Amino acid sequence: MDNAQFTALCEWIAEAGLAGLSEMATLEGFCERALKVGLPLVRANVVIDTLHPVYEGRAFVWNCKTRKTAVTEFGRDTVDIQRWENSPYHYLELTGEPMLRRKLTADTEKEFSVFPGLRADGLKDYVAITNRFAAEGVVGDMDCVYSSWATDVPTGFRDADVTDLCRLMPLLALTLKAASLARIAETLVETYLGRDAGRRVLQGRIARGVTDQIEAVLWFSDLRSYTRISDTAAPGEIIPLLNDYAGAIIAAIYEQGGDVLKLIGDGVLAICTVEDRTHACESALAAAIAARRSVAEMSLSRSAGNLPVTDMYLGLHIGEVFYGNIGSEDRLDFTVVGPAVNEVSRIAAMCRSVDQPLLVSSAFAGALGASRKFLVSVGRYALRGVGQAQDLFTLDSDSARLD
Repeated sequence: MDNAQFTALCEWIAEAGLAGLSEMATLEGFCERALKVGLPLVRANVVIDTLHPVYEGRAFVWNCKTRKTAVTEFGRDTVDIQRWENSPYHYLELTGEPMLRRKLTADTEKEFSVFPGLRADGLKDYVAITNRFAAEGVVGDMDCVYSSWATDVPTGFRDADVTDLCRLMPLLALTLKAASLARIAETLVETYLGRDAGRRVLQGRIARGVTDQIEAVLWFSDLRSYTRISDTAAPGEIIPLLNDYAGAIIAAIYEQGGDVLKLIGDGVLAICTVEDRTHACESALAAAIAARRSVAEMSLSRSAGNLPVTDMYLGLHIGEVFYGNIGSEDRLDFTVVGPAVNEVSRIAAMCRSVDQPLLVSSAFAGALGASRKFLVSVGRYALRGVGQAQDLFTLDSDSARLD
């Protein structure tokens, strides 16, 4: 690769970063262009850690034969520790060296666990590179970009090829880091704010007092006898209990297109924005039935392990709310406020008084379509802090048909 080709490849890497290309698109674009200027790449691998509640990192493997990149997300509990400890990347981590090169021969095959497979694929030369971040550039466990490059040319890479790879990788690593950070930002805001709220924040709706007045289906649920359980159960059992039941409830909400805005201790506040009132209410009711089923299954599973169990109280309502940024200049919350939010929490609290696991407002019941026939009235009640009494409804025994 001559100087003009090297400069052109550097320019493309910078443009890819400015354009916000994904890690996969960046790696594929780089490899295609490297081939055209004479780098005999057959396989490329990039590994970068991430900040995610489930996954620890992502591995990208590009193959010259397919011209495609395979992506693997690995979790903290799924990493093959023995294979990692016998990898070139771990060797670079231990030694602090920036680069490792090996000809793939019978003599070197047993040095690292990845080498037998590479030799079986006909590869002849292998280069691994680590591009480390400065301490202030570390995000979670993401402290470097690992990459490896292999060729099937019988004589291996030329020394100039390896030099070019080592010179190009800092810029490529920076571009890959930028793509990963953008994805991490999206993951974090959606994890902590909810999917729709997270998207709105990333779109720039972060000014204090910026809200939209919308109609939404509101969900407020909490766990039966949670205070008693938290007072009597072993301290180490409380968080797993909350996680187990929240996981069951939130999965049901997401499955029906709802969005969770807050986890308040054992409580869940969720919304479904309304384009079609009937469809939104039907979806929320379907989510409620699915959540009740999942909670019951979770209780059976926990009972088998002699763990504390509980059940869910749920209120559903539909009404006008303000949706957006509320708080101080230094601490904002993206949430919903308004009388309808107060009403749905009061409706959920009434579940205990009328001994029903689910209550819906008259407004919600009136917006339902075919599922309205599965509701029965439990009476008219005055809700604390709500000016006017209203009829409340619950599911009758025929609601099983909705499953």
